Amino acid sequence: MKVAILVGSLRENSYNKTLATFIQNRYAKDIDGELLDLNLPLYNEDLESDLPADVVAFKKKVHDADAVLFVTPEYNHSISGVLKNAIDWASRITPDLKEKPGFIVGASMGGLGTVRAQMHLRQILDTMGMRILPANEVFISAAHTKFDEKGDLIDEGTVAFLDSVVANFVDFYERNK
Repeated sequence: MKVAILVGSLRENSYNKTLATFIQNRYAKDIDGELLDLNLPLYNEDLESDLPADVVAFKKKVHDADAVLFVTPEYNHSISGVLKNAIDWASRITPDLKEKPGFIVGASMGGLGTVRAQMHLRQILDTMGMRILPANEVFISAAHTKFDEKGDLIDEGTVAFLDSVVANFVDFYERNK
């Protein structure tokens, strides 16, 4: 399954980028994941008549993917502007997210993980007509204690739970493609 991975952080040492890379590597036999560049121009409807080349490339990768993995930080109880901007571009002109299966994960140093951001993201994606994996919520809290210096997730309980969520997503995808 070809999966577009959208990480809502541009920060070089982002825990969410680390999580996305971990998922990409650990589940490579089930998920052919590609981390997409979200460093896109701000969405502006005036640009729709002549889309910037990086937006065209981004939209094509989302369109061509079988599914989308959203890896979101939490900024002020919501998703990042970077992720919202990418979603806005993906939803315009051609609705590249409509009917596409997806799932959401997130990591933060806080005690609640990214629960509020994920709740908001689910609402946004539901409005777009995406088919998001239900009842499998990965909120990695205290992320600074759960990854080693190589970027491996070292908390055994978190890894086991993530294993089950990815297996559930593969099954969900197979039943809904």
